[in-house]
Amino acid sequence: MRQYRTEEIRNIGIISHSGAGKTSLIEAMLYNGGAIERMGSVDDGNTVADYASDEIERKTSLNCSVCIAEWGDHKLNLIDTPGAEDFYGDLYGVLRVVDAVIVVVDATTGVEGGTEKVWEIADKYNLPRLLFINKMDKENASFENALASISEILETRAVPIQLPIGKEDQFTGVVDVVQNGAFLEPSSNTPIQKSDIPDDLTGAAEETREALVEVAAESDDALIEKFFEGELSDEEIQEGIQTGILESQFVPVLCGSALKNIGVQQLMDMLVNCCPSPVQTGPVHDADDESKTREPSTDEPMSALVFKTIADPFSGQLSLFRVYSGSLTGDIQANNPNRSDVERIGKPTYMNGNQSINTTSVPAGDIGALTKLSITQTGDTLCDRDNSITLPGIDFPQAVISFAISPAREGDDEKLITALTRISEEDPSFKIERNDVTKQLLVSGLGELHINVNRQRIVEKFSVETELFPPKVPYRETVRKSVKGIQERHKKQSGGKGQFGDVTINLGPLQRGEGFEFLNNIKGGVIPSNYIPAVEKGIRERMGRGSIAGYPLVDIQIDLYDGKYHPVDSSDMAFQIAGSMAFATAVQQADPCLLEPIMNVSISVPDQFMGSIIGDLNGRRGQVMGVEQVGKRQEINALVPLSEMLRYSIDLKSMTSARGQFTMEFSNYEIVPDDVAQKVIAISKEGQEEEEEV
Repeated sequence: MRQYRTEEIRNIGIISHSGAGKTSLIEAMLYNGGAIERMGSVDDGNTVADYASDEIERKTSLNCSVCIAEWGDHKLNLIDTPGAEDFYGDLYGVLRVVDAVIVVVDATTGVEGGTEKVWEIADKYNLPRLLFINKMDKENASFENALASISEILETRAVPIQLPIGKEDQFTGVVDVVQNGAFLEPSSNTPIQKSDIPDDLTGAAEETREALVEVAAESDDALIEKFFEGELSDEEIQEGIQTGILESQFVPVLCGSALKNIGVQQLMDMLVNCCPSPVQTGPVHDADDESKTREPSTDEPMSALVFKTIADPFSGQLSLFRVYSGSLTGDIQANNPNRSDVERIGKPTYMNGNQSINTTSVPAGDIGALTKLSITQTGDTLCDRDNSITLPGIDFPQAVISFAISPAREGDDEKLITALTRISEEDPSFKIERNDVTKQLLVSGLGELHINVNRQRIVEKFSVETELFPPKVPYRETVRKSVKGIQERHKKQSGGKGQFGDVTINLGPLQRGEGFEFLNNIKGGVIPSNYIPAVEKGIRERMGRGSIAGYPLVDIQIDLYDGKYHPVDSSDMAFQIAGSMAFATAVQQADPCLLEPIMNVSISVPDQFMGSIIGDLNGRRGQVMGVEQVGKRQEINALVPLSEMLRYSIDLKSMTSARGQFTMEFSNYEIVPDDVAQKVIAISKEGQEEEEEV
C-alpha cells in the first residue's frame, strides 16, 4: 500500500441500528477497492470487519474494526461500529476520531430505535453524514417509506441523490441524479459504467435532480447566483453537496444492496468527492489551552489520539490511534501528557480488520496501530516530546447496569482482578469497583449483554470462569432524635492490672450527608486527653455496623462531655470499648432508621411513551422533578431509589422498543419507608444468620 497524503484520506465511521448491514457494506467496499478477492458474509463468519470469535458466533459486530479500501486515488479508512447499545463504548471512541459517518438504514424497517440513538451521538460530535438505505433487494423493502421515516423521526433535511431501479427481488440498480445516469448490478469489482436512465424513471429523476440542484446551490452564495443565472455543472453540484455535508445543512440519501454490491461504488464515489478530508476539518486544540493548536499537516509536531485498546494476554495490547498532526514514526519516544510520562513507540502498522500492514510512518489524518504500549490507555494523547499538547479525550457513556461478580473456582480471585482490569482497559465503558459497604466486587456496563460478552472474553483470554449475582444495595443507618447523658463503663478485674473506662455522651442526628462529628467537651481532665482519641476510635469502629440491619451508621454527632478513669487500670483499649458501648446504647434510644441511596435519573423517550414511563416511575417510588420537550422526545428527570433501578435498562428497552435511553447518578440518601425497611431488615438478618452458620 502506498503512502497517502493527508488530503487523500477519508476517515469514515459506519453506524446504524444492529442488523442494518454495516459490516456487509464495508465488505462490498473492500471488494470494490481490491482489498479482498471475494466478498465474505456475516452468516458465514468470514467478513474482514467481524473477525473476533464472539462476533462470528453471534453474527453481529461487538467491537469497532478499522478497514482500508483504496478508491479513486484515495484511501478510505472505514470503521465498523457495534449497532447494539450494549457496545456503544466503541462507538463513542470511533466518532471521536472520524471526519464523517455513513448512517445505514434498513429499507424493510426504516429508521429504528438504534438509528435514532446513533444519530443523536453523531449530533454530539457535529459530524457530517450520508444516509445509505440498504437491503433494497429484500422483501417489503421501500425506498419511499424509509425516506419518510428519516425525515419524520431523525428530523433532518434528507435529500435523495439516487433512486432505486426496481424493488425487492426486481431491484437491479440505482439512478444517480448527480451523474445523471443509471448504474446496474456489477459483475465484478471493476468500476461499472454509466448507462441510460430507464424511461419509467426519467421524470422522477429530473424532479429529484432539480430538487438536489436547488439544495446544493443554497449551500453557497456563489452557487446560488449561478443557479439563478442558469444550470449548474456536475462539478458545481458536487461542490454544493460537499459544502452542505461539511456544514450539516442537509444529508444526502443514497440506496442500494450491500450483499449484491449495488450502489456501493457510487457511495464510494460520494465519499471521495463530497466527504471532508482531514485537511478540511481544520486544526485541533489543546484540551486545556484553546490557544495551543495543531494543523492537520505533516509539517507540524506529531500529535495522536488512542481511541481503542485491544487486550491480549499473550501478545500484549494493540492500540488504535489517529494522527492529527505531524507523522508518527517507529522506534521513538513520545510524550503521554495524560500520564505525565514518556512512552516508547515501536513500529506502527495499518490495520485491515485483524490483518496488519507494515509501514514506516503514519501521517497526519491517517489511522494506525501500535503494539505493547506500556502506559498509554484509550483516550490518551501521544505527542512530540518537545512540543507537548493534550488532545480532548473521549467521553464514554455511563454504565446503566451492575452485577456482583466472583470467580467460579476458589483461588481465582487474583486472576479475576487481573482479567477485569485488562478488560476495562480495553473497554472503558466496562467498570469495576469494590463496594466497601456490601463487600461485593461489582462490574458495571451498558447492558446485560455487555456484561456477559465481557465474561466470555475473560474465559477465552484469561481462563477464568465467573458467576454473577444481583448487587446488594449499599444502605446506611442513622438516627432520628437526640439522646442525652448516655453513660457506659467498661470494667474488668481478673488479677493483676484490670481494665477501666467510663464515658458519658450526648448523641444527635446531623443533616443528611454531613457524615460524622465528634465533639470533645471534657472539662477538668475527668478523662485524660490521651484517652480521648481512643473513645472516638471505638465509636467510629462501632459505626461500621448498625443496630437494625448491620449497615454503617452516618450523619451522627457525638458530644463526649463526662467520664471517669483509673490511674492504673485505664487504657486505650478500655476507653475504646467504653466508647463503643455508649454509642450502641445511645443509638438504640435515638430512634434508628434505614437510609437508601436515591438516584438522579434522566430519561429520554419519544413522545408516545411519556405517559407509561411516568406511570412506571411512580410504581418505583420515584419522584418526577420535571419534564422537558426536546424535539419529538421528552426528557424526564426524576429521583428514584437505587433498589428500584437495578434492572431498569432492561425494562426501559422493553417499554420503549429500544427507543428510550437513560442515565443516572447518585443524588443523596433518604429514609426508607417503614414497609420497605421491614423487608430489607428481614433479608439482612437472614443473610447474617447464614453467615454465622457458615
